[in-house]
Amino acid sequence: MAAVKETIEQVKRIDVDQYKYGFETSIESVKAPKGLNEDIVRLISAKKNDPEWLAEWRLEAFRRWLTMEEPTWQKVHYPPIDYQDISYFSAPRKTPGLKSIDEVDPKLLATYEKLGVPLHERARLAGVAVDAVFDSVSVTTTFRDKLAAAGVIFCSFSEAAREHPELVRQYLGTVVPYRDNYFAALNSAMFTDGSFVYIPKGVRCPM
Repeated sequence: MAAVKETIEQVKRIDVDQYKYGFETSIESVKAPKGLNEDIVRLISAKKNDPEWLAEWRLEAFRRWLTMEEPTWQKVHYPPIDYQDISYFSAPRKTPGLKSIDEVDPKLLATYEKLGVPLHERARLAGVAVDAVFDSVSVTTTFRDKLAAAGVIFCSFSEAAREHPELVRQYLGTVVPYRDNYFAALNSAMFTDGSFVYIPKGVRCPM
């Protein structure tokens, strides 16, 4: 109990206005209309260019979510969530079709610099591979060619679903299935992007 009390006191002392990561990036974006229904699920799937099997997986998760109730057993307190008053997709307007990091909006690069994440070529000396996700899309992925030469697949989840469906389908939802709980079902239906890494057995990652 002493440790819990100490943690609570530490959280209370945090000044959110002075929190060094508490900044906002103002950038032109495209957003989905607010709401949570099958049309929105299909819209997100279309925006992500999902293969048909993934689009159906999302819909199955959403239909499962409709049969579930939000849990109340956990010891957290927050105002009731209006799930119909949320936009579930947002993407920088200039993101699609980028061929190199030089085409990324400078405001996005500046955001990751503030976070200490090396994206630009001159900042990659740290040798850290990064898949930068901003809002609902992957903006850029670093060191892809170097990792691919070693047999490692590193890309956005959306790209992996299209180019490596056999791997994604094998593992998707195996740790926490969408049938497991209310929020797992919601996330499975509405997720927009993430990072995908596959290191084959016997392969040593070069980084």
